[in-house]
Amino acid sequence: MKLTFFLALFSFGASVLAASAADWRSKSIYQVLTDRFARTDGSTTAPCNPVGKYCGGTYQGIIKQLDYIQNMGFTAIWISPITYQIQTWTPYGQAWHGYWQQDLYQLNSAFGTADDLRTLATALHNRGMYLMVDVVVNHNGWNGNETSVNYTMFKPFDNVEYYHNFCNVDYSNNTSIQECWLGDSNVELVDLRTEDTVVAQEYQTWIQQLVANYSIDGLRIDTVKHVDTAFWAGFEEAAGVFMTGEVTNGDPYGLCPYQNYMDSVLDYAMYYAATDAFSSTAGSMSKFVSQLNGMKSQCKDTSVLGSFSENHDQPRFASLTSDMSLAKNIITYTIMSDGIPIMYEGQEQHYNGAEDPYNREAVWLSQYNTGAPLYTHTASVNQIRNHALYVDGDWLTYQNRVIYSDSANVAMRKGDDGYQSITILTNSGASSANYTLNITNTGYDSGTQIVDILSCEALNAGSGGNLTVSMSQGLPRIYYPVELLDCSGICGY
Repeated sequence: MKLTFFLALFSFGASVLAASAADWRSKSIYQVLTDRFARTDGSTTAPCNPVGKYCGGTYQGIIKQLDYIQNMGFTAIWISPITYQIQTWTPYGQAWHGYWQQDLYQLNSAFGTADDLRTLATALHNRGMYLMVDVVVNHNGWNGNETSVNYTMFKPFDNVEYYHNFCNVDYSNNTSIQECWLGDSNVELVDLRTEDTVVAQEYQTWIQQLVANYSIDGLRIDTVKHVDTAFWAGFEEAAGVFMTGEVTNGDPYGLCPYQNYMDSVLDYAMYYAATDAFSSTAGSMSKFVSQLNGMKSQCKDTSVLGSFSENHDQPRFASLTSDMSLAKNIITYTIMSDGIPIMYEGQEQHYNGAEDPYNREAVWLSQYNTGAPLYTHTASVNQIRNHALYVDGDWLTYQNRVIYSDSANVAMRKGDDGYQSITILTNSGASSANYTLNITNTGYDSGTQIVDILSCEALNAGSGGNLTVSMSQGLPRIYYPVELLDCSGICGY
């Protein structure tokens, strides 16, 4: 076992400084919408209409539910933007989500105090977990149309000179994408001139202070493709921590180049491919495999991409299909992919909200059910991922290699010889008949005993390391060598 890696991973105490991409590579992230995850009073019955209203989630509430997150195997959380927001009621409700900021230097008091946020960071660090904060630099929010904007309401950018002139985005024109305004005439997202030196320097000062003041370990950056690319180098240097960016582009050729400007991006290319493959028994596994290979060839470092299958901007997976086996397959892919796994709160409870805002339900209404099928499934998959990287630090940077695929199944190998996991995914669905797969090119020696950590069924590799795998009920498999599971607690070993 490569204990040097283990010690590096777990030997920090209450404070974590300047967490890098290499530090984040080993993490798995649980995405928290602060207002919708947990209340200070601990209520699991408080009503929450997802349409536009603050529901009462807080930093103190998150602290009280850290066991719920950590016991699923997650080692970091990503929380909503923390800055001061539009205070008035808008045609879309209140700014509880955090993307309509008006003052960089004030906190959103609905979530708690500055001390509450620091206490959350400390509570996470005491558990060996990281804190990621969502950050918006592209725009400020305005309750009204473009002709009514009062620029003095924005801090510190309180003059029209700091903003682009109004225009609607033309998505076929990159200049328009970067300079025109998001939002609409109900709530305009007033676009900052991030190419301006004064704006860029002020943002650098702010982010440096924010990270230091609240012991932040990483940043999720909103609407990255709407900001000029030259902005990011100075901002990332000032922040001094890992950054992953939202770039909603499903083409590896359009998505991967953003790794030239920041550490990481959210892997929208694989999100779209995996959703297509696993949300239906007729999904395209060949397109999934092709996209997986495309990301490996085009991206600088797939091991630090944000791997996800749900978020607050996309319909819940369970709104596309109620098939629990398909849900387990896409979660398995998300966690066993090459990137940093990210689970959106409520996915583990099989929440089925469709378009925004109905996909932003309150997690407390699930009673934080730790016996829910996807909660326990997520815990099992995170457990083997965390164990595999503990045994072999190189497992993290070994790119998943497809060793078998057909119209409904794909098998991926991750890890060097002797340390490899084999993940088998299927979209055959829960009602499918049992069948057998013959998997070659596993890299196992003949006779190696391996176990599917999801069913705890063991088998021996055949001649040349080949595996004869029985598939049932459309469930995924994750095979791992038994000899590497000693004292892991996995499947009783």
